Amino acid sequence: MLYYLFTYLREHFGMFGAGVFYYITFRTAMAIMLSLFITTVWGKQMINYLQRKQIGETVRDLGLEGEKTKRGTPTMGGLIILSGILIPTLLFSRFINVYVILMIVSTVWLGVVGFLDDYIKVFRKNKEGLAGRFKILGQIGLGLIIGLTMYYNDNVVVTRQVIEGQPIIQNETEEIISKPYTRKDETGTNIKYVTIKSETTTIPFVRSHELSYAEVASWISEGAVKTLAPIIYVLFVIFIIVAVSNGANITDGIDGLATGTSAIIGLCLGVFAYVSGNYIFAQYLGIMHIPNLGELSIFIGAFVGACVGFLWYNAYPAQVFMGDTGSLALGGIIASLAIIVRKELLIPIICGIFLVENLSVLLQVAYFKHTKKKYGEGRRIFLMSPLHHHYQKLGYHESKIVTRFWIICIILAILSIVTLKLR
Repeated sequence: MLYYLFTYLREHFGMFGAGVFYYITFRTAMAIMLSLFITTVWGKQMINYLQRKQIGETVRDLGLEGEKTKRGTPTMGGLIILSGILIPTLLFSRFINVYVILMIVSTVWLGVVGFLDDYIKVFRKNKEGLAGRFKILGQIGLGLIIGLTMYYNDNVVVTRQVIEGQPIIQNETEEIISKPYTRKDETGTNIKYVTIKSETTTIPFVRSHELSYAEVASWISEGAVKTLAPIIYVLFVIFIIVAVSNGANITDGIDGLATGTSAIIGLCLGVFAYVSGNYIFAQYLGIMHIPNLGELSIFIGAFVGACVGFLWYNAYPAQVFMGDTGSLALGGIIASLAIIVRKELLIPIICGIFLVENLSVLLQVAYFKHTKKKYGEGRRIFLMSPLHHHYQKLGYHESKIVTRFWIICIILAILSIVTLKLR
């Protein structure tokens, strides 16, 4: 909003200093600062309001240390995070950008699903909250929106170098959008490029570094690539959004764990978005250049700022919980970002904490059912799942568990960034 206002003032009135809004770095910095202000200053007012309205957490008795002290802690604090993301994004980004629109939709969509779940728990006094099938339907709905837009929207494109003797189009699903144009590389040599519509994604640790979903479709049927490629892509997008969103939801079990982990993952994806959206960096690193992706830096800046600001109150001992309003939205945002920057195949590394937390629950449930059927009594792999509760049962203080999980998440984020050159 402010970008368009100051652009108008500069062009029509020659307003001094308005040109600074052209710079993505400036607008990203402003988004981060405003996001921090909203989540720390306004966030405190929101927490006080939740306390006055007695909108507190109902804690199940799991036999964990310090569990009883959490009863009555304000929940639905995810509203603070959502405000810290959406307000700076709308103010400082060019929100007609297709990628920014998708991220706003992702934030609001799963934020609403999570809010309904929290509302039922808090105001309807139903501990089960929104039925699981409705949560899954909400996640599938978002997956359809992201997948179909990314596959069919003509503004979702990549650039490819034109090399003499080599075909520009690599499969029958790709389409050339622009005429060839030239840009100078770091040595001053003119290099010819074209903009193409392609569903190509990035493969980590592989020299070719790119994979087309049309290639995957061709493994199934050579004659039905155009039909199968979009189906495979959309189904994969749905799977990612459901998995990561539920992973973030499960990880939000002890103070500050999901918030801090999400901030680290957001920073990592911010690096990918910036270098992939910048022609010079993309050329230097030899990675896919995605036009107009740099604008996503404003959203990511607001996202990281919101997580860090909320962590001020969510760190041990937590003064507020995000609830499903926050955790489902955080997972959906991270999944959508990874898909948009075409790093979805890196998710097992980037979101390694979410993956392990998810797997610990799946393995625990599957093993319990198997042993109950085989031996007549259910047995467990972990003392309790998700995994962070297992370590609590072992006697680790939750602040130590959170700190060590953050360290692992930082290591995984660095490893993910290293894949830009390590292949």
